[in-house]
Amino acid sequence: MIHLPPRYDEPLPPAFFPASAPTPFSRADFGADFHWGASAAAYQTEGAWQHQGKGPSIWDDFTRRKGVIRRNEHARVGADFYNRYEEDLDLAHGLGLSDFRFSAAWPRVLPEGTGAVNRRGLDFYDRLVDACLERDLRPWLTLYHWDLPSALQARGGWTNRNVVNWFAEYAQVMARRLGDRVQHWLVLNEPMVFVGAGHLLGVHAPGRRHLGAFLAAAHHATLAQAEGGRVLRAQLPATARIGTTFSCSYLTPQRPGNAYDEAATRRADALLNRLFVEPVLGQGYPVAELPALGWLLDRYQKPGDDQRMAFKFDFWGIQNYTREVVRFSPWLPLQWASLVPAKQRSVPYSDMGWEVYPESLYHMLKQYAAYPNAPQLMITESGSAFPDERQGTRVVDPARRAYLQAAVGQVLRAQREGVDVGGYFAWSLTDNFEWAEGYGPRFGLIHIDYNTQERTVKDSGRWYQEFLGGAPMAQEHTAENVARL
Repeated sequence: MIHLPPRYDEPLPPAFFPASAPTPFSRADFGADFHWGASAAAYQTEGAWQHQGKGPSIWDDFTRRKGVIRRNEHARVGADFYNRYEEDLDLAHGLGLSDFRFSAAWPRVLPEGTGAVNRRGLDFYDRLVDACLERDLRPWLTLYHWDLPSALQARGGWTNRNVVNWFAEYAQVMARRLGDRVQHWLVLNEPMVFVGAGHLLGVHAPGRRHLGAFLAAAHHATLAQAEGGRVLRAQLPATARIGTTFSCSYLTPQRPGNAYDEAATRRADALLNRLFVEPVLGQGYPVAELPALGWLLDRYQKPGDDQRMAFKFDFWGIQNYTREVVRFSPWLPLQWASLVPAKQRSVPYSDMGWEVYPESLYHMLKQYAAYPNAPQLMITESGSAFPDERQGTRVVDPARRAYLQAAVGQVLRAQREGVDVGGYFAWSLTDNFEWAEGYGPRFGLIHIDYNTQERTVKDSGRWYQEFLGGAPMAQEHTAENVARL
């Protein structure tokens, strides 16, 4: 049985929508002004890590450590987007996308993090923006997608309160150069991830495992999020739209009705889903659910910070991939909760080990839309990693196609229930370097052969293209063929 929008009642297995099943909704159902795109990130795709004056980033440093990245891989070449961006934008245009989200590499623009601008690096983003516009792709520029300049990490990075000023300088440089053409700006990509995974768990750059470092970095990222918004507002035309992005997961207790698991779920929600959102609204940190958070953050807050953390964004980017099941854990300070891995719960899961649960998108859209004075919401990342299979000139990926279709359906479900959601960006346009997982998991609509850098549009990308009403896709979905359409 297929549950169609506006209702899904259960987790969806990877092949929930058979490849032959018609899509039960159309692009027109979302409205003429809905933004349809795909996303990418500088460090994951660009490569050219020492090219034309670029400085090193904390991820360049982190990937040199043995054992922190699967198979000891790195992104010094990545998807070679720096040299192949026109080819990839041709593919994006051929897919029928109206929008393309990418990030700038801070150390490519400011190799030392502050001070002298690397003109050749800034020129690259100038060319990239122009190339998007030439193909009728609206550029969405994310200022920070995790690649802090190494020079700033040497000065404490996100644990140094001066990072707020460093980031403001970088935002100003970008806005002055590209603000005449880029209408959509995003300040930070998923602060909970780069702060938590990088400063508490140590599995991402800069690889720290310290509660104090986590809390300091969290507070300074919250301040930078708002300050970046203010800098952009002051520099950009009145027509520009300014947002930021939040990672999130729909959370449910392992034992519904159990007081310990229910309370643990509320604490996990405060940490994972609310920590960076509520300060933006002027509500401060969610200390009612996490009293220890408030006590520790007092060490880093200064008078007036509550006001400095607030900013009226034009939109929020919601980035959701799965739900998490939570149980009480007496061994984890701060939240006293742990996440139950999908592999232990007899549910379908992706190559990342994440439960396949597209309905999570619906729940998180509803949760964020419920905030008083919430701005418009955008799905700025949504996707899943599944195996690809080559069949002649095709890359067959039925599970990814099924997930993509189901996820889009969940967005429509929320929209039909009154949520102001204005766009959907698939993660990701191409396969890329997936942080600590290296090149193993593939999220892309476009397959990359990392030995040759050949691009091939997958069947999931072909479905997206057909859904968006672009030109008929050739059987051989290479960049050359798409460019001819």
